[in-house]
Amino acid sequence: MSKHAKKRHEADDKTAGPAPAKLKAKAYERELATLHVELVKLQEWVRRQGLKVCIVFEGRDGAGKGGTIKAMTERVSPRIFRVVALPAPTEREKSQMYIQRYMRHFPAAGEVVIFDRSWYNRAGVERVMGFCTEAQTERFLQMTPMVERAMIDSGIILLKYWLEVSPEEQTRRLEARIEDGRKLWKLSPMDLKSYSRWYDYSRARDAMFAATDTDFAPWHVAPSDDKKRARLNIIRHLLSQIPYEELPRERITLPKRQKARGYQEPDRPLRRIPEVF
Repeated sequence: MSKHAKKRHEADDKTAGPAPAKLKAKAYERELATLHVELVKLQEWVRRQGLKVCIVFEGRDGAGKGGTIKAMTERVSPRIFRVVALPAPTEREKSQMYIQRYMRHFPAAGEVVIFDRSWYNRAGVERVMGFCTEAQTERFLQMTPMVERAMIDSGIILLKYWLEVSPEEQTRRLEARIEDGRKLWKLSPMDLKSYSRWYDYSRARDAMFAATDTDFAPWHVAPSDDKKRARLNIIRHLLSQIPYEELPRERITLPKRQKARGYQEPDRPLRRIPEVF
């Protein structure tokens, strides 16, 4: 870990007090609505200025990455805010340079690309589950800062977020997935294997931070036991990291609707859906 990052983390530890009470739903919705307005302003600024923004979300299973990304993107254009969640690599992709399949998703001018897990899979799940060798992991950790330096030198704004969940809260969330039919799809056999290896993941995370938490591309850690609070804090931090301005826009008024000029609805039965509710 860099000296700068180490000092920042030590300062965070000294100022950390008792965990605040869980955020109430009404307060969360109110604050999120305000942040959504700011995200739309940022979106228009990114589009107008041709900015290239890349946001990486990492963390253990159940840390809240998906919910944070959903909260961040639900009121902006998917043509500008693109979410990338890659499946397991194909045999062809396995033969490529490791980061190659991620690079093709990097942002062009006027885009914000959000990686729901990223090239850091090699430092986390691949390392812990034995999908790559230790030599491959060490090479990745050595090369990644240089790749990220090149990204930034090319004009990409790179932001990396790690969502930190406690073992107790992770257990609660994964058990909820088992019990809730709406969440079963979120629980894979890999999640169960990963769950049993908490400290292997802790060691992998620590090594990843030590090698890739740089002054030019630092990791931003967000405690996520309170998912609502974490989402708000991450979005607010994101907005603070990209200078933007509210662009002036013309006042919008709806035009007059055309006259019917003799049009009548057809007199024929329509296959309407049952109105159950």
